[in-house]
Amino acid sequence: MTSQRHRDFKDALYQQLARATKAMASPRRLEIIDLLAQGERSVEEVAVLCEMSVANTSQHLQELRSALLVKVRRAGLHAYYALADESVFRAWQAVRDLGQRQFAEIDRLLRTYVSERERFERVDSKELMRRIREDEVVVLDVRPESEFVAGHIRGARSIPVRELQRRLAELPKKREVVAYCRGPFCVYADEAVSLLRRRGFRARRLDVGYPDWKMAGLPVAAGQKETS
Repeated sequence: MTSQRHRDFKDALYQQLARATKAMASPRRLEIIDLLAQGERSVEEVAVLCEMSVANTSQHLQELRSALLVKVRRAGLHAYYALADESVFRAWQAVRDLGQRQFAEIDRLLRTYVSERERFERVDSKELMRRIREDEVVVLDVRPESEFVAGHIRGARSIPVRELQRRLAELPKKREVVAYCRGPFCVYADEAVSLLRRRGFRARRLDVGYPDWKMAGLPVAAGQKETS
């Protein structure tokens, strides 16, 4: 291979690889990827959750689709988007974890907006799996119910954080509660643990979210609204 052909080959190769990184080089699109990791959503749902117009949301989704990072399913007048495959979440997971290691500003933001997190002991996946097997803990999914139905930790109960205050009687006070949500940047589990502890429950937060648990090959289920 001549020097010029070698250069042309490398330019073409890295240009193709840059399609994915270019599509992800947007705070809004990273947020969308994080949301779609929980399950399929319509354009309108993504727009509401990301606080954007439907038109802007659709444009971001088209950018992700053109880079083959998301796929679309059409049903009547609605379009539903999901991550193209698990490799997209792994890429987002790597970006997320790299950012936490490299940029002190992320830790500062987390301390500012989730100030109680450092006060509460967290549970890792290995410990939670052991305690689930030994029937020692109540696992609480505090994400919106639609996300629970799309997929959740096997055996978890669904009580969205906004309903937790009025549904506390559904939880036994004699067992520890481990709450989880979307991932390390999600505050739902922190809010749930804070409320539970104020009400006299023993409660901790899982240190990862549902997509991380699933990616680790740990037991998951889908389709049920609630399990006991």
